[in-house]
Amino acid sequence: MRVLARTFSKNFSWKKGLLAVSLHVFLTGCHPHAGSNALSITFSKVPPANEGGSDKIDTIEGRVSGAQPGQQIVLFAKAAVWWVQPLANQPYTKIQADGTWSSATHLGSDYAALLVNPGYQPPATTEELPAVGGGIVSVASTKGVPSPSDATEAIKTIHFSGYDWKVRTIKSERGGALHVYAPANVWTDEKGFLHLKIARESDQWVCSEVNLVRSFGYGTYLFVVQDVSHLEPATALSMFTWSDLGAEQNHREMDIEISRWGDPASENAQYVVQPYYVPANVVRFTAPPGPLTYSFRWEPDSISFETTRGAVREGHAHPIAAHVFTSEIPSAGEEAAHIHLCTFTYGKVSQQHEAEVVIEKFQYLP
Repeated sequence: MRVLARTFSKNFSWKKGLLAVSLHVFLTGCHPHAGSNALSITFSKVPPANEGGSDKIDTIEGRVSGAQPGQQIVLFAKAAVWWVQPLANQPYTKIQADGTWSSATHLGSDYAALLVNPGYQPPATTEELPAVGGGIVSVASTKGVPSPSDATEAIKTIHFSGYDWKVRTIKSERGGALHVYAPANVWTDEKGFLHLKIARESDQWVCSEVNLVRSFGYGTYLFVVQDVSHLEPATALSMFTWSDLGAEQNHREMDIEISRWGDPASENAQYVVQPYYVPANVVRFTAPPGPLTYSFRWEPDSISFETTRGAVREGHAHPIAAHVFTSEIPSAGEEAAHIHLCTFTYGKVSQQHEAEVVIEKFQYLP
């Protein structure tokens, strides 16, 4: 289940100028609002200024002088309003023994770091940056760093089923946790089948995702998937639509998800029309072993999901599972199909081994 809205930094190639940027921030970018003279909050790495968005994440770093035991940093990024970072359910950033701190953050035009006492509860969003008092010890803010003129996002595309797909390289939030991605975890084989992999690198799981570079709108979206019965309970394969510009319509997200969400006793598949927390918007079922075809037909007043056996969808095939949703139906507009493979970190059991899935075919029918 997509437990939280997908949120999710552009990977700018401005690291060569990091030292210069850091010095500039230390000298001019940090604006303390109030607090004791013995305290200081400085920024050593500031993300680029950006209009923001749920799928744009980078790293922000800094140092605190004069912090007391138990105090923590609370970060905000401004995109129209101030949003607590990196997640509403993970608002605290630990201060290391040497006074440094580091965290992921969604992008914005401005960034802020608050030194807070134990027990302080930050708002998820706020029109104005919080001031000192009520558990807040010190506040500092800075503008986002202008991107160098030669900064470009490292984009990898892959050709699959007659379409170009963008391979994700930047961090994202899935299921309330931040995940990292690697282009090496996505490839096509000699048959043209798409492979997605979860790999272990150092102390973290590295995920994979692709998304179409074009939008189709209403119609039928079809995915032919090889046997996924071997997937661990914490592995999650998602085939869905997503629009960055459609926040008011739950990002036009509709999902086919293959996962037990970390519970070995759970069924392993579900259909979802967001928001997921409306019980009527989620239908779970069991996807049996063997190749299966998953599809949904999106129309202005309904979304019809279906799963059938085999690698080819036959017009008279009896569905393994099917459901029609008639409420919370988003309108078409700038969404694109995504295929995502990652781990779910909050289940009863965690990911133990690397995982791989094979998508034989994607098809769109008007």
